[in-house]
Amino acid sequence: MFDVLVYLYENYWRPDACPDPKQLSRKLSAVGFESDEIQDALRWLDGLASSAQACTGTPVPGSMRIYTEDENAGLGEASIGFIAFLESAGVLPAPMREMVIDRAMAVGDGPIELDDLKIIVLMVFWSLGEEPDALILDELFVMPEDRLIH
Repeated sequence: MFDVLVYLYENYWRPDACPDPKQLSRKLSAVGFESDEIQDALRWLDGLASSAQACTGTPVPGSMRIYTEDENAGLGEASIGFIAFLESAGVLPAPMREMVIDRAMAVGDGPIELDDLKIIVLMVFWSLGEEPDALILDELFVMPEDRLIH
């Protein structure tokens, strides 16, 4: 499923640039994706669209996010730490954080791999028509061992 999501991000500027689901499914199949993988991705994207529509409200200053037992198990320590990092860096406001958590939990069996969570973060930005700044893109895609220390 994540390969399909990355393909969509790379080939469609925004969700509204994607063709209707039936046509998109045919295009993805023609590119070589398996039908199960396509259907999983399309269902996940439907949930993302619903989550994006519900992404309203303003965070309460000084509030803190407490994760449930299910969220701790589904996300895992590394993913929760990464979400906290993005939040503390000021690039993941509370409504977007909730979208990330919702979509990560929708994947199912946890804990979710950190690389998969990074794709989810990217897709949340994409669904809202926002592009993360260069430093966040670097954090999402450059492996720590490939970074140059200045």
